[in-house]
Amino acid sequence: MNMSTPLTNKDLLAYLKSLDFHAGFVDRLKVYYRPLVCPFVELIGLARQGEKVGDIGCGSGQFGLLLAHFAKPSFVFGIEISERLVNNARQLFDKYAEPGTTYAFEVFDGVVFPDRIGELDVIYLNDVLHHVPAAAQERFMHDLIAKMKSGARLVLKDINGASPLVYCNKMHDLLFAHEIGHELPWRKAKAWLENNKLIVTEFTKKRMYVYPHYCIVAQKP
Repeated sequence: MNMSTPLTNKDLLAYLKSLDFHAGFVDRLKVYYRPLVCPFVELIGLARQGEKVGDIGCGSGQFGLLLAHFAKPSFVFGIEISERLVNNARQLFDKYAEPGTTYAFEVFDGVVFPDRIGELDVIYLNDVLHHVPAAAQERFMHDLIAKMKSGARLVLKDINGASPLVYCNKMHDLLFAHEIGHELPWRKAKAWLENNKLIVTEFTKKRMYVYPHYCIVAQKP
């Protein structure tokens, strides 16, 4: 692909569909088609070539692989609570990682963040926060930010709990994750970042079909 040409969802879908990926039906569905409902193009554009990037709740590794292919980071680090999904991510990267890109994926207990978080330049939290139990969300954010190094950026992308369309996402999660999410209003999420001394540098909202996304980019001083 000529990177002087703007990246499009069509590019992402074509790349993902080209992958020879062996996993369960739902896992493959998410790998091949998630760009249809999540603003991956904009998220990929937030990473810079040569950076060390992290994906909290990396799933089967499709977003990390898109970063590796289109943004050209030097290192991709993913954590996920499911060992099955971590193995999926390793399978993808072992076969398709870009030359010069190193990577590591670890099983995460959902509470204690690995020290390797402190090596990363940009950390993505894509549709993860609303899966954290409501009573633990604020502490989850605090502990993640505490592990980040000075100058690192956090990209928080989630579903806007203030939108009436949040119930569409709840039905989605019930179908695919067998749970009901705890989506925050974007203003509350932003306040939590600022309460932890992060500096918000970008904020966007984007609706894709019935999914009301918000994205906050915040930097640790």
